[in-house]
Amino acid sequence: MQFLFSSLLIAALLVVNSNAFARANKVSVITVGGDHDYPPYEFINEKGEPDGYNTELTRAIAEVMGIKVEIVLASWDDMKERLKGGHIDLLQGMSYSQERAKIFGFSPPHSIIQESVFAREGTPAVEHIKDLAGKAVIVQSGGIMFEHLAATNVDIDLVNVDTHVAALRLLASGAHDYAFVANLPGLYVGRELLLSNIKPVGSPLGQQKYGYAALKANRELLAQFSEGLAILKKTGRQQAIYNKWFGPLINTGPDWEKIGLLAAALSLLLSIIVGGVVIWNRSLAKQVARRTTKLALQQQQLLQADKMTSLGILVSGVAHEINNPASLLLLNLPVVKETFDDLEEILEEHYHSQGDFYLAGLRYSRMREEMPLMLDDMLEGTHHIRRIVNDLRDFARQEPLESFENIDFNEIVMTAIRLTDNTIRSSTQDFSVSYCDALPRIQGNGQRLQQVVINLIVNACQALQSLAQSISIKTYYDSDRRTVCLLVKDNGKGIEQEHLSRLRDPFFTTKREQGGTGLGLSISSSIVEEHGGRLEFSSTAGEGTCVTLYLPQARE
Repeated sequence: MQFLFSSLLIAALLVVNSNAFARANKVSVITVGGDHDYPPYEFINEKGEPDGYNTELTRAIAEVMGIKVEIVLASWDDMKERLKGGHIDLLQGMSYSQERAKIFGFSPPHSIIQESVFAREGTPAVEHIKDLAGKAVIVQSGGIMFEHLAATNVDIDLVNVDTHVAALRLLASGAHDYAFVANLPGLYVGRELLLSNIKPVGSPLGQQKYGYAALKANRELLAQFSEGLAILKKTGRQQAIYNKWFGPLINTGPDWEKIGLLAAALSLLLSIIVGGVVIWNRSLAKQVARRTTKLALQQQQLLQADKMTSLGILVSGVAHEINNPASLLLLNLPVVKETFDDLEEILEEHYHSQGDFYLAGLRYSRMREEMPLMLDDMLEGTHHIRRIVNDLRDFARQEPLESFENIDFNEIVMTAIRLTDNTIRSSTQDFSVSYCDALPRIQGNGQRLQQVVINLIVNACQALQSLAQSISIKTYYDSDRRTVCLLVKDNGKGIEQEHLSRLRDPFFTTKREQGGTGLGLSISSSIVEEHGGRLEFSSTAGEGTCVTLYLPQARE
């Protein structure tokens, strides 16, 4: 019962996975190669079209996986060379060996091939390879039997032919001693060509795993074919195709029936286990990768939130300490200015009657021009200090996400520019900003939106390669979409086209060497989405980048 439940679970996973792939698959035509004369596995039929068990199975797999295939059949040696050279994507009907596995990747086998030694009537049986010593043995050029026999230390005279059909015909004509041919194809060819004087006389090399092969770099395609094969096995369609081509051969005798049933059972069990493990592992790996990325992003966001909380506490204390002397200056400077204004008339009379004189080491003739300006600058500077401290305190304050309110977006941008003023000045001498006069209000969290705008400005500054390059910022209103918009444009180094689609991915950055974490735009995108908005990017490498932020207008 437990095995039945496990099998049903695996089948369900296979179907779901294949359906998902079929929906998403947009791959171009896959070229599958095979032997042009290896019946009943693969051959060119009377209509000049690819046919046979392997060919029908390949088309069935392609159908359930949503893959378009083109099947090309030619000589076996030619097909192997095309696969090595990357001129075809997949080769159907290749037996596995350790030497071949150094070059190719293999799918789980869909069949178990029994390679047999065929001989004419009256020829002694062959139990071991050494029984072939000194004999002339016909083999297919480049086939698995040729590779096995060539690697032995037994002195065998190997006679190469292009196909198994040619090998059996040559043997039946009285030439040479033996032929090494796969058992079922040998029986099929013997029956079709009426080669009644030959028969299998031994299987010294045992069984061979038989399936699909591709270059190792094309493992994804092999995985897709393995999934499709597993689905066909679970639904019984693979067995139906097998029975169509091999049923008549299996039913000719009890021995071959047992061999065929055992091969099918072993192939089915092996494919289900291997296919299920592969798919299950891939599914788990994807889930683990997604969850790991999500957890890492959440951890970074928590760290960022913790930093911002610490910054808020620090800034609040610093703001209190700075605001005290700033308040004193704002209180006293106007008094000092009024005092100088009152003294100016007396000082002027003394200057006209007694001539020029010194105040604080400077001539009065200069001091009377400079002093009002100095006092105004000091007063304005003190106001500027207070604004910066207040902006920092507001920026660092952590507010709950639900604390949305109607906001003047122009004010958000102005504050962000004030906070990044030093970065802007050190990056460019060509900075411009344009505010829309009648910009509607938006609804949102001002501190979090301020974080987004600061990130966009800092990114623009980091993209510049000289002070002569420019940054422009513009707010405007799109009345058709009822959206408030921010445009941040720079003519810096730009972004490669293949990177544009990944800018929002967590941990993706083109500034890794400069300490970039790849979280800025990812977090900014999340904040914008929380506000029902979106970020759009356009860029040309070497020319610059344009980022547009869209936020919905607040409801009236």
